[in-house]
This record gives sequence, C-alpha cells and structure tokens, in this order.
Amino acid sequence: MQKSLDIKIARILADPSCNDFIIADAKDADMAGGMASPGQSPEHHAREGKFRSLAEYRQLMRENVKQALVDIMLMSASSNEVLTIHERLFDNSPVTPAARANDTTDIWLAMGSQYAKVPSRPFRSATIDHIMCGKVQCEKQERCIGADIGLFSMTFNNDIDRDTASLESYKQFRVEAEAKGFRHFLEVFAPNACGNQCPPDMGRFLNDMIARSLAGVTGKGRPVFLKIPYSGPAAMEQLASYDRTLVPGILGGASGTTLDAFHQLWEAKKYGARAALYGRMINNSEHQLTFIQHLRWLADGHITDPAEGVRSYHASLEKVGVKPYRPLQDDLVSTLRGSSYGSTGGAAATKTAVTKPEAKSAAPVAPAPAASTSGSTSGGGEPDFKKMTPQQRVQWNLNRWKNVLG
Repeated sequence: MQKSLDIKIARILADPSCNDFIIADAKDADMAGGMASPGQSPEHHAREGKFRSLAEYRQLMRENVKQALVDIMLMSASSNEVLTIHERLFDNSPVTPAARANDTTDIWLAMGSQYAKVPSRPFRSATIDHIMCGKVQCEKQERCIGADIGLFSMTFNNDIDRDTASLESYKQFRVEAEAKGFRHFLEVFAPNACGNQCPPDMGRFLNDMIARSLAGVTGKGRPVFLKIPYSGPAAMEQLASYDRTLVPGILGGASGTTLDAFHQLWEAKKYGARAALYGRMINNSEHQLTFIQHLRWLADGHITDPAEGVRSYHASLEKVGVKPYRPLQDDLVSTLRGSSYGSTGGAAATKTAVTKPEAKSAAPVAPAPAASTSGSTSGGGEPDFKKMTPQQRVQWNLNRWKNVLG
C-alpha cells in the first residue's frame, strides 16, 4: 500500500504552500527512559509511580497504527522488529514504520543518571541492517522486510570538539544509509549543556547549524524532513523560506496542557512547519486515539482554532467515558515547557484561561509586544531578542500568550 508520508512529501516539495501536514507518533522512548518510557499506567494512583509495560506500550502502537491518522510510527529497533518484521503490522497500512537510528547520550534518562546534564556525545545502539531486516547483514532482497527510514539525532552545544564528533557520526551514517537504500529524517535538539557559551538566539543558532550542516550534503544523502524544537514564528518562518527542499517539522517536547499541544501545532504550521512529531504529548494524553483525531483535524484545517480544539477534545472524552486530567478551564491555560528529551511539563505561563466563546475560525494572532524594557525593541517596534535578558525574553513570551488567550 502506498504510504501517506510519501504522498505528502511529494506534494509538499512540489508546492510548499499546500495544506498537507505530516504527523508522527513518536513511540521510541524506550531508547531513552527505561521503566518510565511507556508512560503511566491507567491504574496508577497519585505518586505511586506505576508504569505501563512494554507490551502495553506496543499495544498502543498497534491501535494508533490501525486508526491510520498518523503518517509515521517512530519506534525503537526492537519494537520495529516485533511490529514491522514479525507481525507485518504496516503491510496494508498507509502508516510508515520508522526506527530511531541513534541514541545520543543526552537522551539517556535512567533514574539517578547525570548523562543529560553533560554535553551530548554521539552513539548508535541500532544498526541500519537490524532496522531493515532484523539481522546484522541483510541480503539485497531483505531490505524491504523492516523499516526503510529512521530518525538520526544531533545535539549541538556550541562546542567545537563535541559538535565535530556529532557531525562526523552523521556523515558516517549518511554514507552507510545511502549505500543501503535507507532514508532518514533529521532531529536537531537545542543545546543540552552549553554552559557559559549558550547562543543568545537559540532559534537562529539551530537554523544556521542545520543550513550549514546540510550545505555539503547532496540530494541522495539529505533528510526527508527535519524535526526541531519550535522556537517561535520568526525562526520557523526563516527556516521554511530558506530552502524549499527542506521540510521543517517540530518536536512536541514535554507534556503540558492540551492547549499547549494544539496551539504549538497550529502556530508552527501557520509559519511554515509541515510536520509534527509528538511523543509525550500523545503518550500522556487521556485517550490517545481521540487526541490524535484532534491533532489531525487541526493539522488539516478542519479545526481552525486551538481553543476550539480543546473544547472539542473534552466533549469527545466525555462521549467515550474518559475523565480528563484537568477541568476544561485549566486545560485552556498555556504552560512553560521544555523541549529537550528529559524535560517535564512546566508551570502555568499565565493564570488567565480562555473563558469567552471562540469563533469557528480564529483570526490570525499578532505577536505580543516585547516587555516594556529599555533597549529591547528594534526600530520597527519588533522585539530584539539579542538585546533582551533571559528574564525579558520569558516576559515577552508571557505577554504573547496573554494576547493569544485573551
């Protein structure tokens, strides 16, 4: 069966302004978090710490694939072996199976570990052959048995030795992947431990590093699309307009409220993103099939306002008999969240929830003005992030959310 990913990528490359949008369910967390990676069990009680089993985690993958609303199911190599190679789950599905092709040290999140607090180092548990056919060396005809696409991840820390090592690892992977007919999408995380040399403009730093890193890569070795933290409208618009052969996508980051998930997808698409890879946001939702349905409605424009989406989601939860984690008004509040693999949901960014009725189609939201701080705006009145302190940048984001939420 033809895969929706391939259809959409072809249409996006032909016309970047088309409405197509790629959604991936990122269920590769077992390569990062160990016992906690499948998420909390429905039977858990407050602070009990009971988690789903790996078998339950994989059952959620089966259910989400059968729903056929996501375009990609991203898995560990071992889950890919079970579901793709042995069970043939994807043979008659429009969903594309994919596997995490490397596991850099900044996603090693064992309880009590310190790995994520030191600069990322490259590492690969999986091999391309094991992803493609389940053994150390595939025959040519066996390379279609498993997944033929994977995620490769890099984390730049503005450190010449660490970043060179990451790029060398990526080059070796690309050469091998091209020789074996293995495609990839590229994940670039924000620095996880940049110390006193953190870039002042993170969105621009990531954009520049992506553009520079891929400038020497010809077509056969380039990623199918990108997975990056969402750094806001300006950074996304800049990246999306720079090179039309790059398909920008966002990662979900830490779970927050339902509004966080819906608004991020809606806004990122508005400014040029054409893919969203949501892991924790889907996995930690009350009812994954209902949550994915609403992501798809937002991505395809059937719901045009994130707040409307939250209300619809709560109404749908009631219909399927699932109690929401938060009252509706609390779920209509934005939070400050982290985008790194080990980050957690943040505190409320504003106490103000959306209480007024929303129109079916929300008007475009203008960015909030910068906080009233000396020297923090450019001549045109736009925020000048380079002149802002970290506290001022946080305040600017708070003001922006207040404009969004009313």
